[in-house]
Amino acid sequence: MNSQRRRAWGIGFALLLLAAALMALGAGIGSTGFESVLAARHDPVALQIVRDIRLPRTLGAWLAGALLGLAGAVAQGLFRNPLADPYLLGSASGASLGVAVALMLFGASPGTTQWVTRLGLTGAAFLGAVVAVLLTLLLARGVQQTLRLLLAGVIVGVVLGAMKDLITIASADVLQAIQGFMLGSTGLVGWSGCGVMAALGAVCLFLGWALAPVLDGLALGEATAKSLGLPLGAMRAALVAVLALATGTAVAQTGLIAFVGLAAPHLVRSMVKSTHAWLIVLSAQMGGLLLMAADLGARWLIAPQELPVGVLTAVLGGSYLLWLMHRRSTRGTGP
Repeated sequence: MNSQRRRAWGIGFALLLLAAALMALGAGIGSTGFESVLAARHDPVALQIVRDIRLPRTLGAWLAGALLGLAGAVAQGLFRNPLADPYLLGSASGASLGVAVALMLFGASPGTTQWVTRLGLTGAAFLGAVVAVLLTLLLARGVQQTLRLLLAGVIVGVVLGAMKDLITIASADVLQAIQGFMLGSTGLVGWSGCGVMAALGAVCLFLGWALAPVLDGLALGEATAKSLGLPLGAMRAALVAVLALATGTAVAQTGLIAFVGLAAPHLVRSMVKSTHAWLIVLSAQMGGLLLMAADLGARWLIAPQELPVGVLTAVLGGSYLLWLMHRRSTRGTGP
């Protein structure tokens, strides 16, 4: 156990060092290249580019990825399913519907879209994600039965996604404006968004760490968890709240980012065997590193243009999971 704990400490420290290195690299990647960093000392425009655009965007990518990685670890432990992701409770469809409704109400002209994006789009996405989770809980009649909660999340996601599609079909302007949100982007994350994600992320991390013994108990089976005297109903509700808050916060700032929350816990488990307390912390760090690296790649691959970061994470994350499933199937251990 001590060796595994030392290994977890070492992995956590290494992930922090890699994140710091990518953070420094992110200050130099953009449409104007590393020249902006060199000119920042005596050029106010270059300094503003680095300080107000590149640095908060790179830090925001790490924070959003950390929230998704944390949420993925909680979701996989809560549902006892290694293929569970943060969007299982319908939060992604709810956030998309919230954005579509906001664009429909305020209009989707370029000027209005910019105003909605900066002032109201994140709030609409977060509100939509919260409403979707509440509908899931209502349909599942609470959190007592994990399977019912999972099925309710799938149903709510499908229904809210269909409602979003109806809105976008009715208005071509909304369809074009919401495309960036659906593909995922860190381009509009500023210092205020970083502050929101850091504050709520700290709350989610503390609660996840405190509730980790419940996930350890559930991993042994629900009957075993009950025999340990754990108040499963209240603690499961708290875990759902952590999952919803972390996912809603990340989605509100960056849109729909695929596979980060699903792949991060898998990568951590492949490196170290640990309790859920360490898994949650390391998954948050791994998720932040993955999304930060994907964001840098999205800015660099076809510079000065950019790829949608959600597309890049979907391609890379999907390829990794397919390889992982193939490796496990060849070993005879199943998917």
